Amino acid sequence: MAFGTQDETDEVMNEINMTPFVDVMLVLLIIFIITVPVMKHAVNIDLPRATNQPQDAKPQTVRLSVDAQGAYYWNENRVEETALPALLKAEAAKNPQPELHIRGDKDVRYEKVATAMAAAQQAGLRKIGFITEPRL
Repeated sequence: MAFGTQDETDEVMNEINMTPFVDVMLVLLIIFIITVPVMKHAVNIDLPRATNQPQDAKPQTVRLSVDAQGAYYWNENRVEETALPALLKAEAAKNPQPELHIRGDKDVRYEKVATAMAAAQQAGLRKIGFITEPRL
């Protein structure tokens, strides 16, 4: 065969060779035949039914204020320091437990606020917050 010449036996192939495509399709078919039963194999479980209705049982908020002289106010009503632990224990026994918001005057001794916090902790209240006013 000389360079630049073409034998008459060499013909240009005008058709696409389908053999590789058929091989690939057969391999994919085998993969799907094997994996589909594995994917559908599941355990039947009877799941519980639930509603998405919000609960109306919201805990109330108890406000405990301490004025500049160290007097305690339970929801704006004055109470004695000796009666405070009994009130806190009564609120801690409720279900759901209310939130205790402590408001302390900026001029009150920290000891009075700390006494109220310690009494709330000993009573078993878990949600205690402090009310402050933002600086303007």
